[in-house]
Amino acid sequence: MPLSTRPGGPLDDVSKRIVEHLQVDGRMSYAALAKVVGLSEAAVRQRVQRLLDSQVMQIVAVTDPLQVGFRRQAMVGVRTDGDVREVADRLDEIPEVEYIVVTAGSFDLLVEVVCEDDEGLLDVINGRIRATPGVVTTETFVYLQLRKQHYNWGTR
Repeated sequence: MPLSTRPGGPLDDVSKRIVEHLQVDGRMSYAALAKVVGLSEAAVRQRVQRLLDSQVMQIVAVTDPLQVGFRRQAMVGVRTDGDVREVADRLDEIPEVEYIVVTAGSFDLLVEVVCEDDEGLLDVINGRIRATPGVVTTETFVYLQLRKQHYNWGTR
């Protein structure tokens, strides 16, 4: 489900604090969270579960792709014709696609791909992205070095 259409309203201050603490340490225990936000452990467990169920947040292990065997990352700018959302849904089915954003500007979509090597990247771009109905052109930006990847931007 696209992030912009996920259910739920604004988070209250306690839920925001829970999210912010988990952004810093996703392994923080319910007991430790309860202490810092002023709720019981059971109440924190319920709130975390609601945040997960409503897809407000995910708790995942973020890896360095190079260290787990994915030597090639790229951002692919995609120009489309027709309904850009339908093209995005089709591209979402490609396993190597990790991130899709509908944009305004010279590209309709930005699509991040993570592959084992250049041959895999060529297959994804040429054999799957460009072959997707509605894709008109692509421009590939190969990552030479990942300098920053953080997920602790907090809440508003």
